[in-house]
Amino acid sequence: MIIYNPEAEHMINFKDICKSFGSKTILNKINFTVDKGEILAVIGPSGAGKSTILRIICSLLEADSGEVILSSLKKSMAFQYSALLNFLTVKENVALPLRKKTKMSESEIDKLVATTLSDVGLNNSEHLFPSELSGGMQKRVGFARAIVTNPDIILYDEPTSGLDPMTSAMIIKDICKVKQRVSAAGIIVTHDLETIGQAADKVILLYNGDIVFYDTPRQLEVSDNPYAQQFYNGRCEGPITICSNTH
Repeated sequence: MIIYNPEAEHMINFKDICKSFGSKTILNKINFTVDKGEILAVIGPSGAGKSTILRIICSLLEADSGEVILSSLKKSMAFQYSALLNFLTVKENVALPLRKKTKMSESEIDKLVATTLSDVGLNNSEHLFPSELSGGMQKRVGFARAIVTNPDIILYDEPTSGLDPMTSAMIIKDICKVKQRVSAAGIIVTHDLETIGQAADKVILLYNGDIVFYDTPRQLEVSDNPYAQQFYNGRCEGPITICSNTH
């Protein structure tokens, strides 16, 4: 159940959230909070429930039990594969949420879209179509579309997946810039240690339905927690075994 409470202490508050698919428990009484201006990285092996958390916040899935308390309903998501509409230009893709959710004039929309594209390093790309862009540029357009409404909550699904190191660095820089500019609460699903180290304030590591590590990125690096050690060092040996399910 999602509860909206503008006076809530935290921007996002997961309280005893449970979710199963058939006989498989994905989330087992999960608890965490994300405050305004804070970014939480959600990590873990495939099937651990990372994307399930995002889907629950977006109301694409309903938890079996527990509560998700949000202090704002103004949220957006940067999708792993950009999810751009191929028949719309870059400008039209980014403007779409403004046209759907606001009463801004066309001149106001044009100005804000141009500013947002400039913020993510895509000046003079307004009239291009997604098919004319590289994969990295497409992802940045999707990122621009997610932030153009200045949301209070931003969800990032593998923001640097499949990108070269330079483009990944630019995306991480964009995420940090947005964090400073709009102070949104963010959740990043990622496997990338650079993203975790540079953009996140806190980290949760999911395994077998539970949070097995909950601390800062620095502690992920130095902790003697065996789950954290295995993930950070990319080891096959350890308490985490690879699961074939994906949720």
